[in-house]
This record gives sequence, structure tokens and C-alpha cells, in this order.
Amino acid sequence: MLSLTAIISKDEDMFVAKCPEIGTVSQGKTIDEALKNLKEATELYLEEFPIKKISKPFLTTFEVANLVKA
Repeated sequence: MLSLTAIISKDEDMFVAKCPEIGTVSQGKTIDEALKNLKEATELYLEEFPIKKISKPFLTTFEVANLVKA
């Protein structure tokens, strides 16, 4: 079993799920659906393009100036 990362964000009326280790992306109407679709997309990708080594991403946050003018 391979443990990977899923980053999920809301995009208008859909949830977008991304796997940074592999580069796969999928979407769904719910978080669970987006995650299920990402898992399926990633498994299909890995069947075609097997990988030998996974590098775990380093996740952090940062701040930028808010330049939005009212």
C-alpha cells in the first residue's frame, strides 16, 4: 500500500483534488467524491507509469500583502 497526499480545494461548484507526489488531479461534487476520483486517477496513472521512489512534499504556509482595492 502506498500512502500519498491529497490537497483539496473548492473551485466554484466543484472540489478539486490534487496529488503533489504524482501530479494527478481530479474533481467531484463533494470532497469524498473528489478524493475517490483522485484515487482512481492515480491508480490508473501508476498502472501506466510505475514509480520507483516517492518524495513526500513539505507543506507550509506563507503570507503575502493584500493588494485588493475596494
